[in-house]
Amino acid sequence: MGSVIRKAVKMPQSIASVSMLKLKGLSVMGACGYSDIKTGRMYLQDHVLLVVLEGVYIVRYGEQKYTVRKNEMLLLHKGIAVEYEKYGEEDSRHVLDYMMFFLKDELLHEFMKISSFPSSEPVSPAPTAVHSVNERLLSYVASLKPYFEKPEAIQDELIKLKMLELLFDILDADKGLLNQILQLRQQRPTSIVEVVEKNLLNPVSLQDLAYLSGRSLSTFKREFRKIYNEPAIQWIRNRRLEKAKELLTHSGISITEVCYATGFENVSHFSKVWKKKYGIPPSAMRQRNVAGVSIAEG
Repeated sequence: MGSVIRKAVKMPQSIASVSMLKLKGLSVMGACGYSDIKTGRMYLQDHVLLVVLEGVYIVRYGEQKYTVRKNEMLLLHKGIAVEYEKYGEEDSRHVLDYMMFFLKDELLHEFMKISSFPSSEPVSPAPTAVHSVNERLLSYVASLKPYFEKPEAIQDELIKLKMLELLFDILDADKGLLNQILQLRQQRPTSIVEVVEKNLLNPVSLQDLAYLSGRSLSTFKREFRKIYNEPAIQWIRNRRLEKAKELLTHSGISITEVCYATGFENVSHFSKVWKKKYGIPPSAMRQRNVAGVSIAEG
């Protein structure tokens, strides 16, 4: 994927250049075209079901790597920053065609109310894996294609029905995958330390961290302070700045890349909080480091 560090785009809120079907709590993204290799980073704020119709979509996070090819699908959990590589293959004229379904708890609860699917859940979650897309699911995806031509003309109720239809079709195709999806509907409290350490360098807000931990924002802030003896926003900012200082000192990547690699979403804001902590701009710190002059924290 190369050594360039890119800003992690928040999904699905930050999507601007692809076709979308949206209503409250539900989003479907569709992308189709001719594509050479494209790479990037994205932070998943919702659970995502990725369905590839043509081409290849490679996802990496941590030490995990998944390659999703034609007529395959992959379920990705929310709260992770992933690197991706996607492209159309030569034997299909470099066509890249895929859809992403963003799944929220409200939809899963509604499905459980109207379906006869057993409500019992396995003790341990099923591992993440690539699954095959059967003919019924392919027909379902094809039925969505016309909706992307004029998404503003599609009624919200129809999108909701189509999303419920997706879950029924997955039930027919792969009960194990559906069970894995339904496990996502219960947001259980998670260790604050675990959530913070896992997402420290991701572009997440305190509201995001509270949500991922299964707590309200006020409860998250209160419990965080008990653990770390410091306000959450201050502690997280300082840890990110320390990591940024390490990168500026020991790597040759640009200041913009350092900003994105340490969870900051805006270079000007990064420079402002950096100067407040260290007394000089990041660029001056790098120049001093090149000249062999050390910098002390302010």
